[in-house]
Amino acid sequence: MGSLRKLLLKCEKPSRYTGGEYGAPEPVWGAGGFNFCMCFPDLYEVGMSNLGIKIVAGSFEQRGMCADFCFAPARDFGEGLKELNVPLYSLALKAPLKDFDMLGFSLQYELSYTNVLYMLDLAGIPLTREERRGGNYPLIAAGGPCTANPEPLADFFDIFFIGDGESVDADVAQIFVECGGANDDFYERIAALDGVYVPALAEGPVSAAEKEGFKVKRALISDLDGAIFPTRIAVPNCESVHDRAVLEVMRGCYRGCRFCQAGFTYRPVRKRSVKTLTAQACALIDGTGFGEVSLNSLSTGDYGRLPELIASLKGALPPEITLALPSLRVDSFEGQFAQDARKTSLTFAPEAGTQRLRDVINKDITEEEILRAAQRAFDAGYSAVKLYFMIGLPTETDDDLAGICHICEKIRAIYAEVKRPKALRISVSAATFVPKPFTPFQWERQIGEDEVRHKQDYLIKHLPRGVKFSWSAYYPSLLEAVLARGDRTLGKVILSAYKKGCTFDGWDNLFCESGWREAFDERGISPHLFVRERREDEVLPWDFIDMMIDKKFLLSERRRAYDGKVTGSCLTGCHACGMQKSCPAARGEYDSI
Repeated sequence: MGSLRKLLLKCEKPSRYTGGEYGAPEPVWGAGGFNFCMCFPDLYEVGMSNLGIKIVAGSFEQRGMCADFCFAPARDFGEGLKELNVPLYSLALKAPLKDFDMLGFSLQYELSYTNVLYMLDLAGIPLTREERRGGNYPLIAAGGPCTANPEPLADFFDIFFIGDGESVDADVAQIFVECGGANDDFYERIAALDGVYVPALAEGPVSAAEKEGFKVKRALISDLDGAIFPTRIAVPNCESVHDRAVLEVMRGCYRGCRFCQAGFTYRPVRKRSVKTLTAQACALIDGTGFGEVSLNSLSTGDYGRLPELIASLKGALPPEITLALPSLRVDSFEGQFAQDARKTSLTFAPEAGTQRLRDVINKDITEEEILRAAQRAFDAGYSAVKLYFMIGLPTETDDDLAGICHICEKIRAIYAEVKRPKALRISVSAATFVPKPFTPFQWERQIGEDEVRHKQDYLIKHLPRGVKFSWSAYYPSLLEAVLARGDRTLGKVILSAYKKGCTFDGWDNLFCESGWREAFDERGISPHLFVRERREDEVLPWDFIDMMIDKKFLLSERRRAYDGKVTGSCLTGCHACGMQKSCPAARGEYDSI
């Protein structure tokens, strides 16, 4: 223990590893007969900002079970643990991860995959399911957005949770207790649950997607207003990425942007009531002392009772509490939002520079709406605007890139119409399009390196002077697409990359491109195999997952994209995606909330 204290004294930000956060729940080892550790494969200050892991841990706490947390230690602390031969431990109880009954990893981003192996390795747990077979090790489980295609990680996990994780994770824990452990009866029972995928049941020469009749239906919470929400949360020991209270206003999105995986995999829209949100906000502020509340969702401006919610929060919260703005669709920008929020930069996501390309991606907003939103923001006192775009979208040409430049010029002209106290700051971010499963663009190719460089160089040359421009590097975007659309053969590549030192791949300054290139070469696998255009009749690695979205609907949306036709949002009427067959919320049973 003395050596660990010395390590804490010499590592960067030791508060990441000490626990004892104000307001943190106090888990009791062995409570409810099950010990669960919520693992986040990134740094403490990133994970502590994540609401989802707190919801999942809360589901175990609600059952009376033990639930603790663990985050990926920075490299200096990880190396120190190895030198001291101290296994990675949980935050509150300081219990070795290998002593828990289940480790649940939250997979938010494909470039966090090697960090899962990093954490298992530091914990002294064999990395692959085959190596753990017959041993006394925790169940290794995963949930989160990336489990929309779990196959690249199938070699490493015992269980994948697909869909809403509020209760199914704890349901599995309850069955574990009833069965006396992870025996055959346990796996047979949990495999019958919605939202549970046991990859060992789909092993062999035939992939899960190709097995006749093999389907895993996502878990779905219909009534979000009655769902678990933790009102007692820990205040981070050091500044976190989002240092504020977070409310999930609603889940899902009405809009149907054809590139957006979350917009399809989180369907349908489910909302919390003004009364519930106000009570949750008050409890969070009382329990944490935060000075800001963030109203989060995929499209908060589409919350139908937004003015009422803002008024309710203002009436119930102390006057010094501010409301934090999420990224807004430009056509849902509300002046009242701007008046009540801090006057920092405002973020809009037009995604494409021309109306033609916005129609292709079903981003049914006009340039007039973009400029009107900017005008409202400036009139409300904003002097900085962040604009998010993508390059490499299907059918994109240089004319569409020119459109990005023209939008910036027009926004600057609007600001200059009136004498204002501050100089205008415009920031443009251009990410490379990544085709993702369960979207109408899941069959599309990702553009190559030369095309990416051409588009980035065009914008560097033609954006108005003074516009701050940022872009994504080519190889991390390629890798993201590969891991998003890959199959089980990638498990060996991920393992090789980890052994070559690849960790924290989502951090630009830590990304090791050479290690990944060597890993693909070593395994004789070309990454370009996974970013090619897919045939529409091709069996896709994730086809065995029932996301409740009709594949025929996705195909029809793809064809409408190439015809330049806008489908519009669910607010304009049902477009028959398939959700109404499966979910009461999609049929309007909770619309009164």
